[in-house]
Amino acid sequence: MNTPRILGLAAALALSCSVATASAQTVLRSADIHPDGYPTVEAVIYMGKLVKERTNGRLDVQVFNNASLGSEKDTIEQTRFGVIDMNRVNTAPFNNLVPQTQVLGLPFLFRSVDHMHKVVDGPIGDEILAAFEPHGLVGLAFYDSGARSFYTTKKPVKSVADLKGMKIRVQQSDLWIAMMKAFGANATPMPFGEVYSSLETGVVDGAENNWPSYESSRHFEVAKNYTLTEHSLAPEALVISKVSWDKLSPEDQKIVRQAAKESVVKMRELWLAREKASEEKVRNAGVKVFTVDKTPFIEAMKPVYDSFVTDPKMKDLVTRIQAVQ
Repeated sequence: MNTPRILGLAAALALSCSVATASAQTVLRSADIHPDGYPTVEAVIYMGKLVKERTNGRLDVQVFNNASLGSEKDTIEQTRFGVIDMNRVNTAPFNNLVPQTQVLGLPFLFRSVDHMHKVVDGPIGDEILAAFEPHGLVGLAFYDSGARSFYTTKKPVKSVADLKGMKIRVQQSDLWIAMMKAFGANATPMPFGEVYSSLETGVVDGAENNWPSYESSRHFEVAKNYTLTEHSLAPEALVISKVSWDKLSPEDQKIVRQAAKESVVKMRELWLAREKASEEKVRNAGVKVFTVDKTPFIEAMKPVYDSFVTDPKMKDLVTRIQAVQ
């Protein structure tokens, strides 16, 4: 995203809901690509309520959802510049900016959701959140993103061989492009908002995501085959602009950070309920759901680990994550 566009957005936002002066209420603008009611959106709203209560109204959070401020890639740049104050983004678009986030997206890294929670809620999670700061962002918390699986418009994925030659939409990340290549598919990076029409018109043959995203985006209407590969449990990251963070007092920084951590519990409660409801809605719509032997899919990912886990620090991080019980 170019600098003039960022500055233009800054001016426009400043007219309506900019970070106010110290004597007035400070409104932190937060971006999300998901619609009203989505667990990540509701979790940040909940966080904002906690912050407002604990600062007696001095701080508030306003969520701009449904990609109203742009795609995840664009809003990351806006947040780094301080045009947007807060942002909820999947870790994948951060991969090229914050190398440590690549590890969280490695295929089949986490043994289960519980294993992922133990990792991101503990010292390793704090270590990765701290890695955002040199890049103009302050990591606040990790939200769940569910298990990502493949969905396709024509031929279902019943084996690794079925992916060969398929055009699969992926997030804008070198790691995810490499994953599709290792599966034998042709990776097609694009913003989330373009996926429905691309599936409908045949620009791509499929995509991959969790139950709630597959359902809320209505991708199930045009891609009616869903295969439970569950190849990634990469979490979402909640970050705040370093520019905005530095304007807060140490006391308010503490309040914001604590409220973010507490919003994780709320998000997970909402996520479990939404996951169940989304799956039920999709199945009732006639989508064909397939289970597979994951072993060949796991084995196909060896080149991805060989390519992306080369630095000693990255190798150590993977080893420590795998050792978490």
